[in-house]
Amino acid sequence: MKRYERLTEEITASILSGLLRAGDRLPSVRQTSASRGVSPSTVFKAYYLLEARGLIRARDRSGYYVLHAPQAALPEPDDLSSAAAGRHPVDVSDNVLQVLNATLRRDMLPFGSAFPSPSLLPYGRLARFMAATVQQLDPWGSIDDLSPGDAALRRAIALRYLADGLSVPVDDIIITNGALDALNLCLSAVTRPGDAVIVESPTFYAALQSLERNQLHAIEVATHPREGIDLQALEQAIVQHQPRACWLMTTFQNPLGSLMPEAKKEALVKLLTRHGVALIEDDVYGELYFGANRPRPAKAFDTDGMVMHCASFSKTLAPGYRVGWVAAGRYTRAIMRNKLTTSLATAAPTQAAIAAYLAQGGYDRHLRQFRQTLALQQGEMLQAVARYFPEGTRATRPLGGYFTWVELPTRIDTLRLHRAALGHGISIAPGPLFSPSGAFGNFLRLNYGHPWNDAMEQGMATLGKLMAT
Repeated sequence: MKRYERLTEEITASILSGLLRAGDRLPSVRQTSASRGVSPSTVFKAYYLLEARGLIRARDRSGYYVLHAPQAALPEPDDLSSAAAGRHPVDVSDNVLQVLNATLRRDMLPFGSAFPSPSLLPYGRLARFMAATVQQLDPWGSIDDLSPGDAALRRAIALRYLADGLSVPVDDIIITNGALDALNLCLSAVTRPGDAVIVESPTFYAALQSLERNQLHAIEVATHPREGIDLQALEQAIVQHQPRACWLMTTFQNPLGSLMPEAKKEALVKLLTRHGVALIEDDVYGELYFGANRPRPAKAFDTDGMVMHCASFSKTLAPGYRVGWVAAGRYTRAIMRNKLTTSLATAAPTQAAIAAYLAQGGYDRHLRQFRQTLALQQGEMLQAVARYFPEGTRATRPLGGYFTWVELPTRIDTLRLHRAALGHGISIAPGPLFSPSGAFGNFLRLNYGHPWNDAMEQGMATLGKLMAT
């Protein structure tokens, strides 16, 4: 742990134990800095994270106060996942389609959804920027940047990389129809049917669908629920199976929520570069961190152009706008060629609207509020899991994103639970969706990206009752 994370956990433990009670004032930043022997910036980071988790709140000119003491924290899964050996042909689309159809219904409680609530996103402001920019669009401009994408938007993205300490040339950035389009373009740039691709175990089901569609084989590699893919197992898989690429989420992985430490990201890039294996880095949740600073992606340690960094605005601004991108490194030409022969271009009005919003719409202000809301909702959901789910349940506590991965007692079949929950108007994402071998039968992914209310609370209680039957 970093120092601020250790301090955060110590204060959290004091709140959970009752040593610090609701209404108690925390020591000032100066006092804590002196007593703990850490810098004031370390204390600020810890207090910011505690505030994002909903445990404390700052009062003007008064300091930080404990809000409430949550229930005792659930234990977290702490074991490397099991990963079926060998190459796996992928056949998951039917199960995924069945589950997704349920999550898209408005009358369902969206615990199985892949998106945050639209009510938390700035659709109104975006609509105003859309209306203004559409009237000002240069007809020739929409053709000038047809395949690489809107020049102003690519420059804005490059500047955001620079603010995070990454120097990414504007010409390496290609705008795509959402992150999934970017990921698929990357996949087709480095693989051919029959090739093998390494994925985490568990992994996001859309990755498996892409492998299935491209007639590729998946190699599952054991993954830690907090720190990401196991590098020793990864190297063994590379030597044994000679994969063409790795498709990984190093930051707030879906479904685990794991965050690979920076030193491990650096070691990952060195390992893959040494073996000549491309990394397709899916980083759609990177902006949704609960700490003081955005975690750097694996791309930050790439000196040879081997990392294709993919992200989008779908998880932070507007899923339906379908605007994503890839910073493609040495694969820029190949991906551009693939885009020309598939989707050709991304809609000009949505690109222009987002570019204008980034320039003057208060994106970072929105993100700060959004992150704080997600952290509070995570706390509500995990407390509900502790109240209603059976003894022996374990759940991850991610430091960002909006998913938690829940391990239930082995007697519970989450595919059966999914079917039963639908009858009560509740969607969940059962564990077998996230594995080409159908593993994780007693796991499920829950989405805390929707405002917490009485219906959500009752839905969690109902799930608990269904598990008991």
